[in-house]
Amino acid sequence: MTSSPRAEQRPLRGAPYPLGATITEQGTNFSLFSAHATSVELLLFDRCDQDEPSAVFLLDPKLNRTYYYWHILLPSVCHGQIYAYRVDGPFRPEAGHRFSPHKLLLDPYTQGVACTDRWSRLDAYGHHDNTATALKSMVLDLDRYDWEDDAPLQRRWDDTVIYEAHVKGMTAHRSSGVEHAGTYGGFAAKIPHLQELGVTAVEFLPIQQFDEQEVMRRDPTTGNRLTNYWGYAPVAYMAPHVGFATQPDPMVAADEFRDLVKALHRAGIEVILDIAFSHTAENDHTGPTFGFRGLENVAYYILQEDRRLYANFSGCGNTVNCNHSIVRRFIVDCLRHWVQRYHVDGFRFDLASVLSRNEDGEAVEDAPILWQIESDPVLAGTKLIAEAWDAAGLYQVGSFTGDRWTEWNGRFRDDVRRFVRGDDSAVRDLARRLTGSFDMFADKPSYATHRSINYATAHDGFTLHDLVSYNVKHNEANGEGNRDGTDLNLSWNCGVEGPSDDPRILALRQRQMRNHLALLMVAWGTPMLLGGDEFARTQQGNNNAYCQDNDISWVDWARGQEHGDLARFVAQLVAFRRRHATLTNVRAPNGQDPEQILHSQVTFHGVRLGKPDWSDHSHSLAVQFHAAPGDVEVYVAANAYHRALSFELPSAHGWRRVIDTALPTPDDIVPEDEAPLVKGERYRVQSRSVVVLIAKGRPSRI
Repeated sequence: MTSSPRAEQRPLRGAPYPLGATITEQGTNFSLFSAHATSVELLLFDRCDQDEPSAVFLLDPKLNRTYYYWHILLPSVCHGQIYAYRVDGPFRPEAGHRFSPHKLLLDPYTQGVACTDRWSRLDAYGHHDNTATALKSMVLDLDRYDWEDDAPLQRRWDDTVIYEAHVKGMTAHRSSGVEHAGTYGGFAAKIPHLQELGVTAVEFLPIQQFDEQEVMRRDPTTGNRLTNYWGYAPVAYMAPHVGFATQPDPMVAADEFRDLVKALHRAGIEVILDIAFSHTAENDHTGPTFGFRGLENVAYYILQEDRRLYANFSGCGNTVNCNHSIVRRFIVDCLRHWVQRYHVDGFRFDLASVLSRNEDGEAVEDAPILWQIESDPVLAGTKLIAEAWDAAGLYQVGSFTGDRWTEWNGRFRDDVRRFVRGDDSAVRDLARRLTGSFDMFADKPSYATHRSINYATAHDGFTLHDLVSYNVKHNEANGEGNRDGTDLNLSWNCGVEGPSDDPRILALRQRQMRNHLALLMVAWGTPMLLGGDEFARTQQGNNNAYCQDNDISWVDWARGQEHGDLARFVAQLVAFRRRHATLTNVRAPNGQDPEQILHSQVTFHGVRLGKPDWSDHSHSLAVQFHAAPGDVEVYVAANAYHRALSFELPSAHGWRRVIDTALPTPDDIVPEDEAPLVKGERYRVQSRSVVVLIAKGRPSRI
């Protein structure tokens, strides 16, 4: 074991557990996994941008290695110490090994990432030394934070309404009017807005340290540099992204994110993290080396039969080997870290079907990592959301492993879009989506409607405004010749592509947005709103704005004044939903056929009672949700036809009209105690509109 002149460090042997840099009473213990490394150096820095380290410790494989783990304890190292690794071993790509002694490597378990303006992704390519420009790890004492009485909220799924948002994009726009725009603290300043909407959970796009430089192109029109804005380019899974902090300091990032979590919890709002265990920012075999590739390439990634190449089930160049024993432990340790150290309430797993693939890349039932996550006692109270597909065609919506997982329901998005824009053969699928997608989820061990995460729009695709304003994508600013992003948008521009000043077009677009929102909020399942949709945020037709860290992606708060009526509509919709167990509390106990629940709690109608029109040319449907105990019946009529239709109403003790998207504001949605009584036995539903009635008096059946 050798070191630079820092003799005062008096290094000790250390221990293989816990992994990462852990502050103890004796100093800081460092432990790193690498099965095939022949040499490991621990480098210490006083500053992130030093050309040379302040101290170097060469770990003795006889003293500082236990099986696959390299470890050392430095008595005088404490909170705030910057460090990195250099790891040597075989560079034999044909065997899957890609060690390079010239590259500085991040600790996979690092809790903070130090970087300066000198940080360069380009310097992480090749085999030259990149000491001065590499990302580096930092030792953090996370026990210094005062959580006061905070704890994860553990809200019931039945009461959950999710708001998907980007930390920076929420307040980066000049219109946000907050101090420290684009930061964790800036987001916290908008919590009152979330409270007004009534949402119960925020699902953040990735806040783990990611590589903003991963996109290396420019906007062909403006010449501006593009960046990885969404954050699906992870480099350190346990470290809050420093770019969202008020200072480029990992400890500041950790504290400010915890401040945000605590503030959201005080407002009754849960925190769900979108996390991408499917891939990393190291990309394919031509990509840079940040850590995993240079530490143990054959363990961390799924490789092709030609071991020089990476399996690419993620569409991002590589695929994390999630069911390798070492990687399984790492993933669970990451999730525990965010729950225990940051009090997060749940996780959304990007391209979660990757986690169903074994070390050969084959899809397997009951993948070990999924069961490990589901059964982990530390994670027992957390929400688990799967994006149950991957980029290689593995689609598992409705069949994802286990009894706890909920799933993004892309079928809900697509089928409701087809209906609202007026497609043929859409009514039967609409009925299924409004009633918890029984056809997809009925085979679960115990069925509950909350397992379907319903959404009209998400970060990936058109915003709600653009869904009703564009027929085709307009992604030219991404610099990929408009080839990126899906062509299957199922959108309709209402007659004019893009911006319009025609009052008829604008009115129709407003109605269509309300139609999507109304159907989302009355459907059985867990609804998710895209941040900014409440006041018609636009991306100018870009349906893949992953690289647009600018006005295209940022929330323009000035639209809140122009579209305040829409925000009011959303807030009252959310409140309506949360008041009615009839729309939320639906489940089938073990052994009970979910179809029986459907038939006992729902009746479908057409313009005539009990006679829904399932024909290919039908464009209308009415759904009568029978009352849950203590609640009232809810009747929903949806008309995507180009003419008004008169719907017979079920016999009851009267109906009150709460929602009619064809009516002008504020009559489009009214408080229930002000809802007018419907006169007569029919209700005329205007073209392209949705009506919601509630029963006046006792629950009834037709």
